Amino acid sequence: MRTASLQRKTNETDITLTLDLDGAGRHEAATGVGFLDHMLAQIAVHGLFDLTVRARGDLHVDPHHTIEDTALVLGQAFAEALGDRRGIVRAAHAYMPMDDALAFVAVDLSGRPYAVVQAEWRAPAIGAFPTSLVPHFLESLAATMKANIHARVLYGRDDHHQAEALFKALARALDAATQIDPRRAGTAPSSKGSL
Repeated sequence: MRTASLQRKTNETDITLTLDLDGAGRHEAATGVGFLDHMLAQIAVHGLFDLTVRARGDLHVDPHHTIEDTALVLGQAFAEALGDRRGIVRAAHAYMPMDDALAFVAVDLSGRPYAVVQAEWRAPAIGAFPTSLVPHFLESLAATMKANIHARVLYGRDDHHQAEALFKALARALDAATQIDPRRAGTAPSSKGSL
């Protein structure tokens, strides 16, 4: 079973999360930040991951801690569910259009965290989700997932469409990268012999 159940509680947030890598896209998200819930749904549905997220954060301050900590816990859940990563495909990429926007994401579940995010935003926020936190979400996710994530919005006019295209592309790339490759017969997808 490639699953994880985690809780992270600090003075700023209290997050519980469950993840099944071999799911069917079932999802429930209640973070208090509507657009974050919407993006978590995209990850689940387009990655075919079963995902449940409950978060209580200091939204009276701003949504930063809730968004960042949710990404950190989600990345940690992926890392735990992947285990030693033996037998996985490891690296994958996806393009995703959404109306006027086109996004590209490449991931490498290498065990080495790094993120590069290229996007231009037209407004300071999408609902209650600051657009400056889209790259920060992906950076935080990469850090605890121990993965390379390179994400780029190639073009688009609408910030909602740009962000949603990014998250859908992320989901599809993660779905492909986390798959078990039967040709590997349980070996590490690395010339070093381990990740």
